[in-house]
Amino acid sequence: MSGVLVALDVGGTGMKCALVSPSGEIVHAERHPTGADRGPEAVTAAILDIAEGLAGKARAEGLRPVAAGVAVPGVVDEDRGVAVWSSNVGFRDVPLRDLVAARLNLPAALGHDVRAGGLAEARLGAGRGAAHVLFVAIGTGIAAAHIVAGRGFTGAHGAAGEIGHVVVRPGGAPCGCGARGCLEAEASAAGVARRYAALAGTPATAAEVVAKAAAGDQLAQQVWRQTIEVLADGLLTAQALCDAEVIVLGGGLAEAGDALLDPLRTALRDRLTFHREPVLARATLGDEAGCVGAALLALDVA
Repeated sequence: MSGVLVALDVGGTGMKCALVSPSGEIVHAERHPTGADRGPEAVTAAILDIAEGLAGKARAEGLRPVAAGVAVPGVVDEDRGVAVWSSNVGFRDVPLRDLVAARLNLPAALGHDVRAGGLAEARLGAGRGAAHVLFVAIGTGIAAAHIVAGRGFTGAHGAAGEIGHVVVRPGGAPCGCGARGCLEAEASAAGVARRYAALAGTPATAAEVVAKAAAGDQLAQQVWRQTIEVLADGLLTAQALCDAEVIVLGGGLAEAGDALLDPLRTALRDRLTFHREPVLARATLGDEAGCVGAALLALDVA
């Protein structure tokens, strides 16, 4: 029998779940609702049931599950395997790693969702071959993962990489963390949509703003230029701290492709002084990155 890894990427609304080969190939994929409205205990139960179901499916297909990996949002203590805190799922000190290991009778690993995505991009995706990779996920929020020599840097309390809460516009838009002018509040997909709606008086998603800007809408172009400037300021701070060889941009806003990357490269280059310019690349693994990263965490403990 061939060995496979049980992998789950738990989001605020949905779970991406898969059986993954040791080389990172997805053998089987499923998606399930997270059901966060049912409370953290129900989410934990669902994670265990789905993981057990995946392991059972593997065996039924003649495959041998060798380990399990779970990636979750929030603050994660990867050393202890504990989901410390999550605002959108409701976890509070949940020992998920040990619960999964006990249910499946397999080695298990627990990681942070963005760090898992960064790990996948660093080892198998746009950062492959680089020793120092900074993965920046720009979606509803903004967070980063610093991957050094193929391993994620977690920080002392499992909260490293929260560049979305670096203040780039003092006194600016209120952020969910309680501060004002954070990178996340100003340049996330939600921030882009909010700023356009304030100027235009009509709602639009970030993707619609990008499309409107490409079509010549002056308000959308203004919002997009501001977004690029803010992101460049945030990435300059990140580069000063991390000295990355490659910065990989993922998340929904990265779907803008060259409309994001080309002006952002120029804006970042204009801000560099002593810093070495990083390669700026779009993530290549898409929304499967977190699941593949969870599998890589499992592989490390198999």
